[in-house]
Amino acid sequence: MSPIKKIRISELRLGMYLHGFDDAWIKHPFWKSRFLLREYADLQAAWTCGIETCWIDTSKGRDVLQEEPESDCEAAETRPPDVVAIEQENTSFDEELQRAAILCRSARAATVSMFNEVRLGKAIDVEGCLPLVAEIAASVLRNPGALISLARLKTSDDYTYMHSVAVCALMVSLGRTLGMDEEYCREAGIAGLLHDIGKALTPLEILNKPGRLTAEEYETVKLHTSLGHQLLSRDAAIPEAAGDVCLHHHEKMDGSGYPRGLCGNKISLLARMGAVCDVYDAVTSNRPYKNGWDPAESLARMASWKGHFDRTVLSAFIKSVGIYPTGALVRLHSGRLAVVLEQNKASLTKPVVKVFFSEQSREPIEVERLDLSDSQVDDAIVGREERERWNFPSLESLWAGQLSARH
Repeated sequence: MSPIKKIRISELRLGMYLHGFDDAWIKHPFWKSRFLLREYADLQAAWTCGIETCWIDTSKGRDVLQEEPESDCEAAETRPPDVVAIEQENTSFDEELQRAAILCRSARAATVSMFNEVRLGKAIDVEGCLPLVAEIAASVLRNPGALISLARLKTSDDYTYMHSVAVCALMVSLGRTLGMDEEYCREAGIAGLLHDIGKALTPLEILNKPGRLTAEEYETVKLHTSLGHQLLSRDAAIPEAAGDVCLHHHEKMDGSGYPRGLCGNKISLLARMGAVCDVYDAVTSNRPYKNGWDPAESLARMASWKGHFDRTVLSAFIKSVGIYPTGALVRLHSGRLAVVLEQNKASLTKPVVKVFFSEQSREPIEVERLDLSDSQVDDAIVGREERERWNFPSLESLWAGQLSARH
């Protein structure tokens, strides 16, 4: 008889070896799906996570049949509360944008706290990070474009913190596109959140410098990869993959990156993913010394950099964010300019856009929302437009509305 047995969550007890859940990883609160239940807090968390059934391995822990009768008092203390099943929902872009705005505020606060704890010499609470990673992943699952795009709109003061949040979301989305399983996507998300933790040990006067860095300052900043890796390696609770991404997300496929000049397959898959996600969010974000590039223009430039990225990973990344990501400025066949709102999964070249300007008259026109995949819409994207050419003052507000002024 197989030692792997399916039971109800309410039957879980201390001493059982949890082999897996019968639902998506974002719905349970644990870093790993397979472990021995030793702590009552873990048992309580499992009971209240909203999943109805799970699997145990009786060769590594207790069996349900080994359960001894409880006294009335014990039963009152350990009986799980009523469990409500949670269904994965899909939301519209506008709806998820509102939820993402709330999440961005809480994620920023959590990330600031994490960085400050490191600056004070305290250990990272990786267990405390898991709910945040789960919330970010849940938003990506509901509607990937909302959080990823909103996290891109960060102030210079927020850059280090919101960059970590954005890379976390991008890593989860990319992992899903690459067909990774749930536990691997979770690992990718936590690696994304922690990939720049070494910057907590970088002097603030360099980190927050409004102008370009000197060569010496740049060398100091480059140390964040090894400093972060050393920090993460001290804690056995932090997965090795997170330390690997922290150390190697600035490596390049041709060996010209840092800190070790690794090339090709000597760079782990997660680190190659981290390289793409890190650069994309960096180049599309406004910095004190430069404005962010247009999202579609950024993808085109990244694709042109020979030897920088893993081509397969980059192709999957483009699929995950769209050929024309949210916020991209595009020109339509009709001669109108539009901003991309939302992707159409069935056709990456036919997103939902907001038309707002006539290239011919060089005048604003009535804003109109168009789903270019709709057979009734007689228009199409003919190319991306450079933002620098037009210098529109409120481009982000066309897709983010009032939220664009808060980030």
